[in-house]
Amino acid sequence: MRPSPVVTPAFVPALQLSAAFYREAVQPLLAGHPHAAALLGWGSDVLGYDTERSTDHGWGPRLLVFPRDGDRVQEWTARLDEQLPDEFRGWPVRYGWDATPVQHWVTVTTLADWSLAHLGVDATTGLSTLDWLTVPQQRLLGVVAGAVHADRDGALRTLRADLAWYPDQVWHWLVACQWARIAQEESFVARTAEVGDEAGSAFTAARQSRDIVRLALLLQQRYAPYGKWLGTAFARLVHDDELPAQLHAVAHAPDTDRRQAALAAAYRSIACRSNAAGVTPVLDPEVRSYHGRPARVLMAERFVQAWLEAVEDPWLRSLPLVGAVDQLVDSTDVLEDPQLCRRVAAVYGPGP
Repeated sequence: MRPSPVVTPAFVPALQLSAAFYREAVQPLLAGHPHAAALLGWGSDVLGYDTERSTDHGWGPRLLVFPRDGDRVQEWTARLDEQLPDEFRGWPVRYGWDATPVQHWVTVTTLADWSLAHLGVDATTGLSTLDWLTVPQQRLLGVVAGAVHADRDGALRTLRADLAWYPDQVWHWLVACQWARIAQEESFVARTAEVGDEAGSAFTAARQSRDIVRLALLLQQRYAPYGKWLGTAFARLVHDDELPAQLHAVAHAPDTDRRQAALAAAYRSIACRSNAAGVTPVLDPEVRSYHGRPARVLMAERFVQAWLEAVEDPWLRSLPLVGAVDQLVDSTDVLEDPQLCRRVAAVYGPGP
């Protein structure tokens, strides 16, 4: 006798699955006590980027529950351990992957404890300027993206509103730092090609393109996700120019001349976006030669200085232009560990 085929449920985005799972399976077990519930934190599903492919790895019904009364954490955890169903709408409720053991994924915790674990700091009491610099954008995005299923006293919505975007002074400084990254290497695309290093020219152009994408997100006040979804997040921005096509041309340019031409067009577009932010005086967005050399550059240091002029905070102005932790560090192992991110604070010296 042939075994029955395994029937995979029809895919629905995890944000929808989580909301239904909360309403039908979790909320009835909480006996009407005040709480908040949401799908936040890690994963493509929180960002709304999951697809059917996502279901093969670390995907399924899950959510966070925040009791108003922190004393209920252990009680509710035990109740859910015992009474959650084995599956929901055909998806297993208890699952694991790789070295992660099989378990259910309804986490009961306090908002303060979850914030500390996810961000490395209890954001329910507010963030200092130094705190803003040591929390990666992908972690902040994990708070403000996702979906809230319940929030009777509004504490969760307040936290999400508080973290929706950087304070202006921090934002201005981060944009200046991102412009500094572009300024430091904009002449290298031509210089590497000049000595016959075509691969080095292409690598540098790709790095510049990535920094332009992150600058575009900053200018539209959107947190950048982790690397896998950077292009997706960029594609979903409002584009009133040809920047996406220009960066596509940079990535696919078959030679240095066309690579430089596409990158020069991208420089002009991002310069115009910087001007349109209305924070600095309008600067000339046209490219020019680099000190008489044949490199076509923006001389982006002009934009660095203009954004710095918008920073009045004396402590921020005193710092080297290294940016926040995810401008300074590109290690996944660091950016996914809030406590390691906090160690970067030493780079900035004594806080304000």
